[in-house]
Amino acid sequence: MQAFRIWDVNQKTFYLRNNQLVAGYLQGPNTKLEEKIDVVPIEPHAMFLGIHGGKLCLACVKSGNEIKLGLEPVNITDLSRNNGEDKRFAFIRSDSGPTTSFESAACPGWFLCTALETDQPVGLTNAPQDAVRVTKFYFQQDQ
Repeated sequence: MQAFRIWDVNQKTFYLRNNQLVAGYLQGPNTKLEEKIDVVPIEPHAMFLGIHGGKLCLACVKSGNEIKLGLEPVNITDLSRNNGEDKRFAFIRSDSGPTTSFESAACPGWFLCTALETDQPVGLTNAPQDAVRVTKFYFQQDQ
């Protein structure tokens, strides 16, 4: 498992608020709230993503016709690429120059995103070109 820093192209970082992953501008003493993304690679471009030392995992959750990003209390190192149940936790990383996007493996066409407004939940969108969603991130291994 490796830890990465992630922030969107508008410089919003991820942090946890009321058990929900949100993106906002953290300054001063609040910078310690930044969540590092824990990564377990499963294929050359696919990976499991988690936070809190891999104890909470990002997942593509289907509820009826709705698809949304969930945080599930699963240990990232217990996940397996060979288990179909675990596919909802897998994301496909695509690099474009200095930025990276993350597409859900379980929900093709749905990308990790932030809102243009600050302090809004991190989510998934199936309209990555939509001007009200940010799907491009800087993704850097934590030192």
